Amino acid sequence: MIHGLLWLPLLLVFVLLAALGWLERRRQTLFRQWAEGAELAKLDGCGAARLMDGILSWSRFEAGSFKSEGEFEIKHLELLELLALGSGEAPLTEESQGACRLRLVGDGQQQDLPFADAQRARRWIDELMARSRCEL
Repeated sequence: MIHGLLWLPLLLVFVLLAALGWLERRRQTLFRQWAEGAELAKLDGCGAARLMDGILSWSRFEAGSFKSEGEFEIKHLELLELLALGSGEAPLTEESQGACRLRLVGDGQQQDLPFADAQRARRWIDELMARSRCEL
């Protein structure tokens, strides 16, 4: 009886890990469908983003679907800034890693796009600026 009680927590951990794995697989499948046909797409802990037909849109995974959080038309892009995610308006240095946000500025508006990885955000800056020049 005692041996069975010792294995019970391990069984519960296994069931929990299996459920979390199923949720992650579902999130990735929904992302593939959402991002189908996109020129540029990302999925990370901060959410999903895609560039499709000159419109950059980003979403957050909630309740089994992607909920839109914002859009920005790339042809109006004037400036991209890499900022720290949680510390106000502090710019991110070249050495900085981790969570950050891209500030998209243009056409009298500014939007923030969150990223879980600063390296990926830097690559997106180059891609978005190149594509915004092509749109002009």
